Amino acid sequence: MDDDLTVRVAEATDIAAVGGLDARITGLAKPDYWRGTFARYGARPDRYFLVAETGGRVLGFIIGEVRAWEFGSPPSGWIFAIGVDPEHRLKKIGSRLFAAVCRRMGEDGVRTVRTMLARDDALNMAFFRSQGMMGGPFIQLEMGLASARLGAVNVKA
Repeated sequence: MDDDLTVRVAEATDIAAVGGLDARITGLAKPDYWRGTFARYGARPDRYFLVAETGGRVLGFIIGEVRAWEFGSPPSGWIFAIGVDPEHRLKKIGSRLFAAVCRRMGEDGVRTVRTMLARDDALNMAFFRSQGMMGGPFIQLEMGLASARLGAVNVKA
């Protein structure tokens, strides 16, 4: 498998396969999401949408972008999606996708790569830690808007 695995930039013709792979992993079909994601991230500067394939079959994908200056952070690479066919895990496909996206980000001047995970996402936590990632300098905060005390706000268009 390793010898014939190719990591390449995603093409529009890959979207159905990526969406199908994601649906197998998450249990949710999101065809509109994947079409929109490709429109935003496919073959655009500072955005990365890569797939791993063998024999014409997509076995994995990774998506990220360069984000700059949020909360005082210099330009950093952000990985926000990765998926590998569950039948082909433990074959270094995720590692090859991760290395490829990091290489491309580095070529574009990025020196730090980040991601964000749910605390209980043990699978992806273990994967990213195995790639050398660890806790960073930021803490994510959130609140539910249904219970927020926002009060009356006048906003002019």
